[in-house]
Amino acid sequence: MLANTQKHNFWRDGVLTINDVLEASEVAELKTAVDVLSDELKKEGSDEIAVHLQEITTKHPIFRSLAKSPKITSAVADLLGPDLQLHHSKLATKPPRENKGGICWHQDFPFFPHTNTSLAAVMVMLDDATPFNGCMYVIPGSHKLGPLDHHIEGWFTRCCQESLPDNIAPLNEADMIPVTPLAGGISIHHCLALHCSPPNQSCQRRRGLVFQYRAADAIQLSGGPYSEIPADCGWQVSGTDSGYVRCEAGAWKLPKKFSGRLTNALDKSEKITGHHQYRSDIGHKTREWNASQPKEFVSDDAIEASAFALPEGQLPSLNRPNSDSMKT
Repeated sequence: MLANTQKHNFWRDGVLTINDVLEASEVAELKTAVDVLSDELKKEGSDEIAVHLQEITTKHPIFRSLAKSPKITSAVADLLGPDLQLHHSKLATKPPRENKGGICWHQDFPFFPHTNTSLAAVMVMLDDATPFNGCMYVIPGSHKLGPLDHHIEGWFTRCCQESLPDNIAPLNEADMIPVTPLAGGISIHHCLALHCSPPNQSCQRRRGLVFQYRAADAIQLSGGPYSEIPADCGWQVSGTDSGYVRCEAGAWKLPKKFSGRLTNALDKSEKITGHHQYRSDIGHKTREWNASQPKEFVSDDAIEASAFALPEGQLPSLNRPNSDSMKT
């Protein structure tokens, strides 16, 4: 059970940190399970870039047990209600190299819009999170702004492209919340909280397990981590599914995505997408028919703006009303 002050702080700031959720022995068991995945992580480039290994609950029983553990779900239920589903899961790692593994400013919700915004992500730390090893930063109160624009020229870039109002935009690092759970601790952040993480400045890995939860009455409208519905999406981890859908008033842009592997060095003919990538209400024949339509080229500006995993530097820049970048 969360204390009233913890719930107040979450809804005020959009983020909450809780330490000592897991015992040291439990963290050790989780690390052993992660070690089993070392070959898969290296194949994804974990020695050079931040890697998010998706559908982690399907890769070892211990991760699935953790996702449904009351140690975690009870805290989320205090915020979103008793009926909870898992939307997706992943192992998030930062490489043990200086200036590697930075992630741009973004909200989670624009990646996978739902009928309501009752979603929150839990990160279970396997290593201490510190500013030195690239902990997450959150702009307090940014979740109250609603979904922000992550598009350039109609293409979803994965990074926030919208300037923030003066009362929310941070003037310097002191205006942001460093999210620093110790190993065995957790953070919970709202799906609309604007967050980033700078590159790792240490020579040690920073690893955490991420579980994105949603209220059972939140139904996905479009998108996903890689435009597909995750294998563990919709798993009921707490309470029941009433069969009702709750719809918040609003108009939200669906994420029109393209491959994150595209670079400016590729031929223009490879920079394409299909409409089925951002609509979930498309029949199988329509997918076939859409595929025969003229291809849409992704603009160079959209590709350059989609550098979700930043290679080096300090805190990533953030659009402000009267400035091109944030001063730190």
